[in-house]
Amino acid sequence: MEERIRDRQRLLLALLLSGSIAVAEGVGGWLTGSLALLSDAGHMLGDVSAIGLSLLALWFASKPADVKRTYGYYRLEILSALLNGFILLGITAYILYEAWERVNNPQPILLGPMAAVAAVGLAANLASLSVLQHTHSLNVRGAFLHVLGDTLSSVGVLIGAGVMWLSGWFVVDAIISAIIAVVIVVGAVQLVREAVDVLLEAVPAHVDLEALRAIMLKVDGVSTVHDLHVWTISSGMYALSAHLVVADPMVCNNDTILSAVKHELLERFGIDHTTIQIESETYAHAGEVH
Repeated sequence: MEERIRDRQRLLLALLLSGSIAVAEGVGGWLTGSLALLSDAGHMLGDVSAIGLSLLALWFASKPADVKRTYGYYRLEILSALLNGFILLGITAYILYEAWERVNNPQPILLGPMAAVAAVGLAANLASLSVLQHTHSLNVRGAFLHVLGDTLSSVGVLIGAGVMWLSGWFVVDAIISAIIAVVIVVGAVQLVREAVDVLLEAVPAHVDLEALRAIMLKVDGVSTVHDLHVWTISSGMYALSAHLVVADPMVCNNDTILSAVKHELLERFGIDHTTIQIESETYAHAGEVH
């Protein structure tokens, strides 16, 4: 719970910084006639929207579970992360389109004011990155990727301003924009893949299912493990369900077996939400009873 409160605080501060940068770049782009700054302001507005969605999802996730939604609203965080990933991909497509337009029709830019506004944006983005780093939340990581894209964009604008000032070659702006787009799309694809894996209840990336099964089989009294499932509920929140088959004389030692298995699961894989059924070797499942 404390970690989620800190995540909300991080996102709120990043939202305020990103919103301020978007306004500053929009005004700066309009005053200087810089298409690069105007485009970056639009990019920032997309990020403001995405971070706002992340905050909304975290707020819903804090609501308690009920009889209909027994896991609460944790999955809204994952849905928001998925949406953020698609927004990033959309922004990337727009950047590439704009880059192509600038290659075909480069426009002169007031480089001094452009560089000044970009420098202010870079400083604010670096502050946002320091706020959003070191978290396991997919939502905050999504926001981090948004701000990282903005930071790279600010660096690209500054480098482009320097090169254009020295050479007068305004097409440099388009080339840097395309490089930034490639960097953003790599992170966006990874974010979408991880969110989809969670929604498909895939085995978490840090869990080797066969190694986990072998660890459970090493517990004294356990002879077979079946119906083994491991999935992610939300960022850093993992669940497991399994059936443990034990020799008939061991059935009376349920608590000992459960404690040993759960200790291994928590210690080695960070899985603390478990549903484990212990059954004897002679137990017949419902579908097997005639």
